[in-house]
Amino acid sequence: MSSYSFSLTTFSPSGKLGQIEHALTAVAQGVTAIGIKATNGVVIVTEKKTPSFLVDDSTLVKVSPISANIGMVYAGMGPDARVLLDRARKSAQEYKRIYAEEPPTLMLVKEVASVMQEYTQSGGVRPFGVSLLIAGIDETGPTLYQVDPSGSYWAWKASAIGKNMVNAKTFLEKRYAPTMEIEDAVYTAILTLKEGIEGLVTESSIEIGIAQQVETINRDGDKVSVGTFRSLSAGEIKDYLANLA
Repeated sequence: MSSYSFSLTTFSPSGKLGQIEHALTAVAQGVTAIGIKATNGVVIVTEKKTPSFLVDDSTLVKVSPISANIGMVYAGMGPDARVLLDRARKSAQEYKRIYAEEPPTLMLVKEVASVMQEYTQSGGVRPFGVSLLIAGIDETGPTLYQVDPSGSYWAWKASAIGKNMVNAKTFLEKRYAPTMEIEDAVYTAILTLKEGIEGLVTESSIEIGIAQQVETINRDGDKVSVGTFRSLSAGEIKDYLANLA
């Protein structure tokens, strides 16, 4: 193994940072997560995998809200994702405290990506061993972003991260349609995930999060459309799976 592999801040002769390559390997060993942007929302789906049947699976959460209108899912090292989730939530709260509204998705993605990039050029640290799919809805509409350990981020129509991401992306390329609405996106995401899961898919073995516009009533009693992110309940997931059967 080259000595460059152990240095985070030194480029190898081929122009690569070895530790970032290793971080991407950690992501590729993580549980698969799928994200799809629809015309009226975004869906993110992942497998809920427990290390042992003795573990209380109700305590395991991979699809997490960042703010009222933005959520995320990760592939890779859970503790690293938890740190980034806390950073993202603090940024969202700071924005809301100053501007009295939920943050734009892109701004929050940039904040998280900046933290991840900082850990690629600082001494005494290592890159985060996770990739994130961040789903949100704001004034610009629904958006789906992928953030990698290098701090790079892209907006995607549909994407996959984790151990089965290559096959999942191939499946999505065949199934994705620009005119797809949120209900179709949920079914497509579940079907894509099922392709790489061994065994039976149940409401307790997957997690689903949806960002979409919801009609609500403001303080003045007027009907308004508000961007919201929420995780589906086990009952809702069971209904989707029953319709696929």
